[in-house]
Amino acid sequence: MGSPTTAHSLPLLHTAELSRATYFNRVFTVVYTCAILALLYRHAVSLLHSPSFLSLSLLISDVVLSFMWMTAQSFRYRPIHRRVCIDKLDEVMNGRGFPALDVFICTADPYKEPPMSVVNTALSLMAYDYPTDKVSVYVSDDGGSQLTLFALMEAAKFAREWLPFCREKGIQERAPEAYFSMSYPWCQRTQKVKMMYDNMKEKVENVVEKRKIVGKYITVDRDWEAFKQWNKEFTRQDHPTVIQVLLECGKDKDVGGQVMPNLIYLARQKSITSPHHFKAGALNALLRLSAIMTNAPVILTQDCDMFSNDPLTPLRALCYLLDPYVRPTLGYVQFPQCFYGLNKNDIYAAEVRRLFQINPKGFDGLRGPNYVGTGCFFSRRALFGGPSSFVEPEVPQLSPHHSVDEPIQSPQHLELAQKVASCDYENQTLWGSKIGFRYGSLVEDFYTGYLLKCEGWKSIYCQPEKPAFLGDGPNNLVDALSQLKRWSIGLLEVSFSKHCPLTFGVQSMGLLMGLAYSHYAFWPIWCIPLTVYAFLPQLALLNRVSILPMVSDPGFFLYAFLFVGAYGQDFLDFILDGGTAQRWWSDQRMWMIRGLSSYLFGLLEFLVKNIGIATLGFNLTNKVVDEQQSKRYEQEMFEFRVKSPMFVPMTTAAVVNLFSFLAGIVQFFNDEDKEVMHLQVLLAGFIVVNCWPIYEAMVLRADKGKMPAKISIISTALALALCIIFRYH
Repeated sequence: MGSPTTAHSLPLLHTAELSRATYFNRVFTVVYTCAILALLYRHAVSLLHSPSFLSLSLLISDVVLSFMWMTAQSFRYRPIHRRVCIDKLDEVMNGRGFPALDVFICTADPYKEPPMSVVNTALSLMAYDYPTDKVSVYVSDDGGSQLTLFALMEAAKFAREWLPFCREKGIQERAPEAYFSMSYPWCQRTQKVKMMYDNMKEKVENVVEKRKIVGKYITVDRDWEAFKQWNKEFTRQDHPTVIQVLLECGKDKDVGGQVMPNLIYLARQKSITSPHHFKAGALNALLRLSAIMTNAPVILTQDCDMFSNDPLTPLRALCYLLDPYVRPTLGYVQFPQCFYGLNKNDIYAAEVRRLFQINPKGFDGLRGPNYVGTGCFFSRRALFGGPSSFVEPEVPQLSPHHSVDEPIQSPQHLELAQKVASCDYENQTLWGSKIGFRYGSLVEDFYTGYLLKCEGWKSIYCQPEKPAFLGDGPNNLVDALSQLKRWSIGLLEVSFSKHCPLTFGVQSMGLLMGLAYSHYAFWPIWCIPLTVYAFLPQLALLNRVSILPMVSDPGFFLYAFLFVGAYGQDFLDFILDGGTAQRWWSDQRMWMIRGLSSYLFGLLEFLVKNIGIATLGFNLTNKVVDEQQSKRYEQEMFEFRVKSPMFVPMTTAAVVNLFSFLAGIVQFFNDEDKEVMHLQVLLAGFIVVNCWPIYEAMVLRADKGKMPAKISIISTALALALCIIFRYH
């Protein structure tokens, strides 16, 4: 680290600036909190004087809304914006070489995560502007598919041409699919490389379509030997470890004579009798395998569909990881998760801007952002205990301090690698609890980042102007909702564990960080107020029962301020972060939809799971693109064609609110007293406007993406039943 004098003489590698909205947010927090207390007081008085199911429901809903709003203010307390100074790195390094970099890519199903997507991600990361002899790319195939291995074999061959081509042409988009889909300068060399890529793509897609390896594509006996491991006993859930070194630095060179980075394929051993812990288990297997073969001090974890969009990204991360001021307690540097191919207004709010781009700046002003599972540069040391409490692994070769002296394919390395990738290796060890990526939640990224912070590590959020990584977002509604449902279950697993952020988190990290993590951990309880406000005021309006304040009541202005204040603050955050008004509208609409689908079903599945009833567990988001579906997506038409039970509550709410709004309009023109139920009519009208895509899919559309007739019938019947029950109860 160097002496203080030396440290102070080093140039600044990065700067940080407090957000201009910070002090406004703090003042607004005080004012809005007073309004919340006034509302809760009003509810309490009402409940004491005339207790009822309606008043109790509204109180519970507003308590939840207040809790979620208050916890969100921790992100607004001290948001900061950072900049890096890459040009100062050489001066700081002072002739020393850059640290080695191990890259982890995870995939699990060749039919939901196409192998060509994995190939593009791997090639883009191998082509970093970074010494190639320092880069090792490890691909974990939890699907145990020979199709993925074949695709990576083809990628290894193509990389010999692609890497020098990127360097010579100064290409920024180093995923071939992204580059060749753009307008690029034509020359004979470019045309040759494109033909090679198209040929590789055709082979891989042909193999995937046939679901088997085509003999004419295998011309090397060594490759055939690798595929012989897929025998009749080999299944996705039960198979031995497969480790294949596809490129080895020092042995393999590109067409220009420069050494290639390492490229290693791993399908860890699986057994139906042993838990495999999903993605966290795959990452820990890669952590052990890489420790034996290369043991780089810096690790990048990457999803298989998130390719590099900036070849300088590792250097941006090093501006923090090599800073002597922050290095002793810096666990990781997190880059934002950004997406390409979203339609103009992002109708499914797939960019999840608040989670991936807005809130991390607020986290960064405290102890740093959470780990989001991809685009994250770790210090390997951070995965082995806290900054002042190193946890020694059971095998010396797995220690982050171990030096690797032998080639990666030495017999000793391969023998130990087979052992540490076995399905029962972790038994009676600290892996998943004190070492590595943590087990105990479906959202292993959230849980791991959270526990690292509790151990004393800090993190940094790096958001360059040019996105460091770009990936696929869901382009249909059921995938978008299923992903959020899975997150909801995992978050609740953290909330109701011994490491609950409200208790353990506050004690370990302080109040603001504990509240920030609590906001995420309790995300699924959004379904409580959203469900109540989607049904109860509207059903009361249909029966001419006033449960919200009249216009002449001061409570009307209290409700109006709370609504406009919360929405206005959210809108301002969104616009200041570079979002558009149309995308903000999509985001708030999807928040409502998720409340009646993802969050609701996630909460129910968590409860069912905890009373001992088996659930589906981990589901991948589908990355395969359907042409007609993509066309409808570009036209900003919601995709409802799957008969998902998650569509029923939202469609029922849409029907109830339409009935209620129309009835309210009729009452307004027929009654002499024009002010009785304004708030309920306005609320129903606001929800009706948000539900337009649902009405359109139920009645106006005839394409395959329309609402299934069965869902429409069930939802309408449920809406009528609720109206009747509420009428006569």
